[in-house]
Amino acid sequence: MSPTIPGFEYQRVPVADDVALHVAVGGSGSPVVLLHGFPQTHLMWRHVAAELARDHTVICPDLRGYGASDKPDDAGGTAYTKRTMAADVVALARGLGHERFALAGHDRGALVAFRTGLDHPDAVTHLASLDVLPTLDMWEVMHGVTAAVGFHLYLMAQPPGLPEELIGAAPDAFFGHFLDLWAQEPSAIPADVRAAYLEACRSAVPSIVADYRASAGPDIEHDEADRAAGRRLRMPVAVLQQDWGAALGFDAAAIWSAWAPDLRHTTVSCGHFMAEEAPDEVTKAIRGLLAG
Repeated sequence: MSPTIPGFEYQRVPVADDVALHVAVGGSGSPVVLLHGFPQTHLMWRHVAAELARDHTVICPDLRGYGASDKPDDAGGTAYTKRTMAADVVALARGLGHERFALAGHDRGALVAFRTGLDHPDAVTHLASLDVLPTLDMWEVMHGVTAAVGFHLYLMAQPPGLPEELIGAAPDAFFGHFLDLWAQEPSAIPADVRAAYLEACRSAVPSIVADYRASAGPDIEHDEADRAAGRRLRMPVAVLQQDWGAALGFDAAAIWSAWAPDLRHTTVSCGHFMAEEAPDEVTKAIRGLLAG
């Protein structure tokens, strides 16, 4: 049996035509939506969600294309843009009775949160981003041999066919590589959770690739249009990141400041999976953001 977040209720919530999200909901109080990253599911929030549920309604979905949520075909190339996935988040919150909500995302989920904040500023009260840069900036800072750390970005940016075939031939090796490489504390992802992540990814290769492919196409176009128009995040923003900006030669806080005038930027001493490796620090940061 797949692990769950103790004390949370599970349901499916329709968010678009023929698309419903698998979501865990717990607690009571002002709503907080938590979006997972790659190669994970909503389970990555299990520790943080349980703590926040003491005084908030906590909503943890599997993103479209991931986990137990629906995985629509991407024939038109727009099913997995962050704009489409951001609309899912707003529809999910409304489906659960919330017009306004705080939002936190990790990795891919942080990109969805970023786009939600730009496209739906009246819906998002506070925004937290864990260990990622906005899509446009991410591509701009990657160059030379240091970009090898993001080889998967380039692989999944290729036209449909080859990426799906290569990854689908050895999904556990591919997705497990990132779980091993990016965690400073492997015990933070116990065997049953790791198995659940791998099982979920194994059955979602086309949609995961489509999510990444969108970030090399329409997601960049949307960010470029917003940068040109001077659009910025209007809500208070908290960013937690590892100190990989120094290693790759850029100032992450400066990059985020260009998008978020009301910014709190914090460097966290742990691996990429900080909600699992340093849940107390992540919870404290989100609570501090919400109190602002």
